[in-house]
Amino acid sequence: MSPRSASVNEELRRRSRERLLHATVELVGERGYEATTLGDIADRAGTARGLISYYFPGKRHLLQSAVHRLMHLTLETALEREPRTEDGRERLARAVDAILGLARDRPRLMRTHMAGILQAEGFVRCSEQQRLAELLRETVVRYGSPDPDTDYPLLRALLMGAVVAVLLPGAPMPMARLRAELFQRYGLEWELGVPPDGGPPGGTFPSPRQ
Repeated sequence: MSPRSASVNEELRRRSRERLLHATVELVGERGYEATTLGDIADRAGTARGLISYYFPGKRHLLQSAVHRLMHLTLETALEREPRTEDGRERLARAVDAILGLARDRPRLMRTHMAGILQAEGFVRCSEQQRLAELLRETVVRYGSPDPDTDYPLLRALLMGAVVAVLLPGAPMPMARLRAELFQRYGLEWELGVPPDGGPPGGTFPSPRQ
């Protein structure tokens, strides 16, 4: 049997890594961070335990990479869903709704992710985070930002703050209110993106800024 080519080996490594990331998202979402071991993740992914150490320096790094991948895939799906559009305002609205939707649909996972960022390990920079950053920056560019290198980090910070506010134990903010605040900041009509049922909070939604 001839040895596998370098491209085949690279593809196998990519698939193994993605299985680990997917398994991490599933297990932490189901059980929480502390109750999920690296052995559990390897078993769910169908890979050897040692592969985790090969790809990731630790459990927290693995989790952040896994959530960043989930955020990237969720955002990409939202931006490219039918009807596809190049309209920057619609794409920004979809981006806001996609990230807030993760806080709504996967609260345990996203709460754990945000808590990890705020702890000593801080913000992990990885390939998944870079892809998410590129997609958000492109969204800001499509929206028409004259200074995307400044406006992209601001959008990222606002989205992170909104996720924290939705998930704050004991005093969560209503998601519709946070969506309204973000939409007003960027001059987006309430009907853009995927508006929640019931209309905007407070009744009338102000006209977008010109």
